[in-house]
Amino acid sequence: MIRLERTSVMNFENAIRGARNPMNSWSRMDSYYTQQGNFVLGEQDLDLAKRLAKAGSDHRKFLRQIFVSVDITAPLYWWKEYDTYKVATVANSTSTMHKISSKPFELQDFSCDHMSENTLLQMRQIVAYLESLRLAYLKTKDKQVWYDMIQLLPSSYHQMRTCSMNYENLIQMYHARKNHKLQEWHTFCDWVKSLPYAADLVIGEE
Repeated sequence: MIRLERTSVMNFENAIRGARNPMNSWSRMDSYYTQQGNFVLGEQDLDLAKRLAKAGSDHRKFLRQIFVSVDITAPLYWWKEYDTYKVATVANSTSTMHKISSKPFELQDFSCDHMSENTLLQMRQIVAYLESLRLAYLKTKDKQVWYDMIQLLPSSYHQMRTCSMNYENLIQMYHARKNHKLQEWHTFCDWVKSLPYAADLVIGEE
């Protein structure tokens, strides 16, 4: 399970203006804002953006100036793979260490959507035991009980992070993960496809 919420895409106007700096071609800018405040790439600006995007990372530096912010809730096993992408990405997470005892453990706190019935039965027992540990810790503040919770916690436990990245990052992520065996990466790649001008600037010709 993965959930991507509260997406913001920023700085398109400045990025495309900067893309015209090398040739001093600012007079050819034809992008505009709609009455709703949405930025629209004009025909000439879009043509330039597409050509630069296809020309390779040295030529598409403007994509590093198109910023994306999103809240992602995903299991810890997915975050371990996401953490491969450290360059020009930032993530601010909820704290497992500080807040693990702050709410009851429930099955919905874990990714169980691909579990067999037998495994799901075992998972329910683990969740129940984690909840008993949580209640014991709240009562005793025993650090051993806290360690029991932390070290038993399955990698399917959900964590939410507010992530920021740019369109260049998304090119690397999308093309590296689009055929991954984890369903979470397919959902992530579908989200990438939904971003403004992603088909032309991120996905490209497949």
